[in-house]
Amino acid sequence: MDGENGKTACTSPVIQARVRAGMTVAELVKELGNAGAYNAGYLARATDICTEMFTNTETTRFVGLAGAMVPGGMGGIVEDLILDGYVDVLVSTGANLTHDTIEAIGCHHYHGTEICDDDELFEEEINRIYDIFLPSDAFVTFEEFMQETLGELTDGTTLSISGLLRHIGDHLDTGILAAAAKADIPVYCPAIQDSMIGLQYWLFNQMHKVTIDAFGDMSALMDTCFNAKRAGALLIGGGVPKNYIFQSMLMTPKGFDYAVQLTGDRPDLGGLSGATLDEAKSWGKVTGEAQAQTVYGDATITLPLLIAAMRERIEYA
Repeated sequence: MDGENGKTACTSPVIQARVRAGMTVAELVKELGNAGAYNAGYLARATDICTEMFTNTETTRFVGLAGAMVPGGMGGIVEDLILDGYVDVLVSTGANLTHDTIEAIGCHHYHGTEICDDDELFEEEINRIYDIFLPSDAFVTFEEFMQETLGELTDGTTLSISGLLRHIGDHLDTGILAAAAKADIPVYCPAIQDSMIGLQYWLFNQMHKVTIDAFGDMSALMDTCFNAKRAGALLIGGGVPKNYIFQSMLMTPKGFDYAVQLTGDRPDLGGLSGATLDEAKSWGKVTGEAQAQTVYGDATITLPLLIAAMRERIEYA
């Protein structure tokens, strides 16, 4: 660390952020980057990485979607990314795709409060997701839609999970699954049994013989990984989608060249959702030369800021 002044580590000064009326999101994120401290600096760095990742034409872009992002109002951001050609592969929890379908068939999530009487909500048939309320009536409408849609499948058919989700998306006009169907990109959901979509399939299959092949997506996913010249991942939350995306490269001699994760989980508890991207390098999931950044915080805040700043940079470059 010794240099001419004995302090060569101190070469990039913190610049005090200036916020003014009328500034754009990209300008705000740039100010946060100039300040450079803590997660403000991480967000600016993540924006740099995503801007390059989403504009590099040789990069296959994976997006992981975990946590209650659709109930939290973030589904539209993912839908628009798909429609605008920024996503090549989506991996989601079944819960997000369930809530996406619920919204797409005309039902709604409602603003509620985390301070409430949950026994009373149960009596009123209202389901709570922290401070979001969802009436049980929505699941009645969802069941009707799912049983009618699944009923169009022919007995004896075998589908992959992505094939099942494509079938559902083909019957929707809006939302993530509809956008993926229109854009012809795969949606993978390796833990679909852990969702209302999974339960509805089970209910349907009590009287029908349609097989969902749990391993049916693996060949197409592996082909995507082997054929990718470069690979990038935007991980919204962690969980199964994060692991499914990262482990997909383990069978190839490659790793991810870009990686950004938005998480509120801590790394010191040993869970995958909080695991650092540096840790992923030890597995070969992320390359040693990769541009990678974790942003800690609420993804309902960090995701809109990140995508808005990225889009502004790309569209006004």
